[in-house]
Amino acid sequence: MISALVRTFNLVSKLSLAATIGAGLISGDALAQQATPMPGSAKAIFGAVTLPTQGLPQSFGFYAKGCLSGAVALPTDGPTWEAMRLSRNRRWGRPEMIALLERLSRDAAKYDGWPGILVGDISQPRGGPMFNGHASHQIGLDADVWLTPMPSRTLTAAERETLPFTSMLAKDKFLTINDKVWTPEHARLLMRAASYPEVERIFVNPAIKKKMCDTWTGDRANLGKLRPEYGHDSHFHIRIRCPAGSANCKPQAPVAAGDGCDKSLAWWFTPAPWAKPKPSEKPPAKPREVMVSDLPKACQAVLNAPSVASARAATFGAKAAAAGTPTGAMPVSSADTGSTPPGTVPQQ
Repeated sequence: MISALVRTFNLVSKLSLAATIGAGLISGDALAQQATPMPGSAKAIFGAVTLPTQGLPQSFGFYAKGCLSGAVALPTDGPTWEAMRLSRNRRWGRPEMIALLERLSRDAAKYDGWPGILVGDISQPRGGPMFNGHASHQIGLDADVWLTPMPSRTLTAAERETLPFTSMLAKDKFLTINDKVWTPEHARLLMRAASYPEVERIFVNPAIKKKMCDTWTGDRANLGKLRPEYGHDSHFHIRIRCPAGSANCKPQAPVAAGDGCDKSLAWWFTPAPWAKPKPSEKPPAKPREVMVSDLPKACQAVLNAPSVASARAATFGAKAAAAGTPTGAMPVSSADTGSTPPGTVPQQ
């Protein structure tokens, strides 16, 4: 069904839609080309904070409307990972998210022929809206992983800022994988990430989802976690569920049953997702900037809370060691079990 739709769509619309869909297919740094946020907006305020709060990890609100306290940083380098675009200061997250990324990097290297992962944006030091690149990534439970394997040497700081993304899409065909860059190892990496119980969704380009539907011959039980979405042709976006007992974290509806290789995927290969908006007599209203007051009430307290001493002190592993906790594990926040001790961020 999907293949037939692709052939028809190519014949009818290949040239006329090229400009229209271009913006929707481009991922990575393209979304960073946006205006500076309005002074006083949530994007400006959260984006200016350089260090996380002290205390244990807590997520407040929803993936696309919230904030984060007690974040830890992914170390910039590990045996099977490297953090990218360090100047953005977005390698912060819940310890559950950071531990998952480290585990994925190790497992993919050991079992899937993937030498190591390049990690893009996770969250800001205190979460919250970012002024460019993302609507989500606000509560420390989202992370981007490049579809470019980690090189055999440590990248310099300059290289991490400038290394180009590699799209998995063919340049001259609509929503078609470029088989010169796509490999079986890419498929195994995606399914490895989807195999972890805490992973709820993985956003990929519709062409990648279709490729997986058409070619994956292994266990398909977790294939439904791969969700087609605009962009995501040079990286994939991992989203984990709210950790157990996280009273302040708003969960997302569960993924529908099945492998997702159905009419919901076929829709992406019709003109509907790419159609230009119908002209209106009235010019569209300029979107209002999100303010801190629009976020969960606890987010103002998150902004006001004291900072950790340094990024090094809050780096995953170092923070656990200082707390006397084995590396890879962190103590559970009392707020995540429904009670808040004195001096910590209040309940919503």
